[in-house]
Amino acid sequence: MRLRSSAFAIPADHAEPIGGINTTPLIDVLLVLLVMFIITIPMQINQIPVPLPQAGPAPVEQQQPHLLTIAAGGAVVLDGRAVSRAALAGPLAVLRDDPRAALEIKTDQRARYDDFAQTMAVVRQAGISRLRILPNE
Repeated sequence: MRLRSSAFAIPADHAEPIGGINTTPLIDVLLVLLVMFIITIPMQINQIPVPLPQAGPAPVEQQQPHLLTIAAGGAVVLDGRAVSRAALAGPLAVLRDDPRAALEIKTDQRARYDDFAQTMAVVRQAGISRLRILPNE
């Protein structure tokens, strides 16, 4: 019994290879690319802008560092004087307006991260742009 020849049926006595292109690997590659785009596009859209310093002429004046220390208990000390976080905005505004002033922040290793984050929020609200975080020894 012989099968009828049609577009999808192959006769039983026909031994030649099929000359069509196998599109399954192409579709697999396209699906992998689609998944990669779906994963990477939200990362490119949801970015946090970080202002980076721009290269410019070397500063002529020497910067005067001011030390802000966060103690283990959460106490904040600015240039050797204890200051509450609520009252920290005033001295930081003076530092912001001084072009030679730079703020250095040193945190005790035992201090809570929440204390550091709250202090950094006050520093950011004060508009301090010359800032350096000192490493722990």
